Amino acid sequence: MPDQHHSDTRYPDIEVYLRQAPLEALNAWLGETLDAAPLRTAGRNKWQTRGHRDGHSVPVLLVEKAADGFASLWFDSGHTPWPRDADCAREAAGRLGCEVRCSLGGWQPGDDPDRFWRVLPDGSEGVIEWPDSGQ
Repeated sequence: MPDQHHSDTRYPDIEVYLRQAPLEALNAWLGETLDAAPLRTAGRNKWQTRGHRDGHSVPVLLVEKAADGFASLWFDSGHTPWPRDADCAREAAGRLGCEVRCSLGGWQPGDDPDRFWRVLPDGSEGVIEWPDSGQ
């Protein structure tokens, strides 16, 4: 599991990458989890909404085709239900039935930028190499 030695660390924002997540399922999950309205278009390949949790606003941005067939789902808040990206990735993979990837943890200079954490819908997970193709 990524960042085991920082298990009490809460990230200031959460970003995961979704492979072909159906918008309908995504809207249902965001609605249940964050009381968010359905995603609405916000420009080319971009969708946004705003969730709420414990009195805090949680801006949500979905960018389709962010990287190699994956969409980026970004929660711009430290008040999400998930302490870390990997926690969100696990729930998203199970709820949306798609592969989800995220960074291994708080990135530090010298870290390999191509190493990511992958969670599959069947619950299996692990470190993968995911080089940026520059697309």
